[in-house]
Amino acid sequence: HLCVADFFPPPDVVAAHKMAVVVPRSFRLLDELEKGQKGDATSGVSWGLSIPDDITLSSWNGTIFGPLGTTFENRIYSVLVHCGPQYPDQVPEVKFGTRINMNCVDTKGQVKPTWGIMGHWQRQFTVENILEQLRR
Repeated sequence: HLCVADFFPPPDVVAAHKMAVVVPRSFRLLDELEKGQKGDATSGVSWGLSIPDDITLSSWNGTIFGPLGTTFENRIYSVLVHCGPQYPDQVPEVKFGTRINMNCVDTKGQVKPTWGIMGHWQRQFTVENILEQLRR
């Protein structure tokens, strides 16, 4: 005599065997690139590869349009983003190419790795998220 339990393992066994799907770095970056290319910059940021044929998808340019009603209004800021081989598991390096005075940016334009989203980096964060947070 067979019963349902013979065909289906108990829920605790199923839960123990479930695995998270991890998207490979290149797929993730291609997705981010596509979103950046299709973006309309209404959020005040834009991004794309700094070298169009960069097959490693490592070097990015970001643009931040200064938010209305702030001292940054009517200004455009260039941001350089380097996604290393461990991205998105490790935070990218972010540096302003345009001079800016912000607490989270050192005198060389480097965004401090302990700042906000970068100091609490999670795999699901993106280049877009960094740019949007810097704009705030």
